[in-house]
Amino acid sequence: MSETYTITDLATEFGVTPRTIRFYEDKNLLHPERQGLNRVFSRRDRARLQLILRGKRLGFSLAIIREMLDLYDLGDGQVEQLRVTLKRSQERLVELETQRRDINDAIRELKDGIQALQKALSAKGVTTHAA
Repeated sequence: MSETYTITDLATEFGVTPRTIRFYEDKNLLHPERQGLNRVFSRRDRARLQLILRGKRLGFSLAIIREMLDLYDLGDGQVEQLRVTLKRSQERLVELETQRRDINDAIRELKDGIQALQKALSAKGVTTHAA
């Protein structure tokens, strides 16, 4: 018999709520079997959940995560899945690097602005508290 997991098992293992797992099921990203009222998740569902959560942490949309997961079953030894995942990962890296540059620019601008404001207040004889 193959290894199975309850929703509680997966929620505990991955540090998410059962509601999160049901959400991914509702979005057809997970496909547990039913035993009465209970969901029974397979090793495949567990692996998919792990990939979904990693994808979300990296900032991928559910649509892109679904695209990458759905390519698993093409029967090409996951070649297309790997190609698409590589392409999407490279695109995401560019987005994150751009965001980091933008954040660094905003931090520099804020620091300069704060310093100018502190000087202006100091010139008026007002003391300020450093942040």
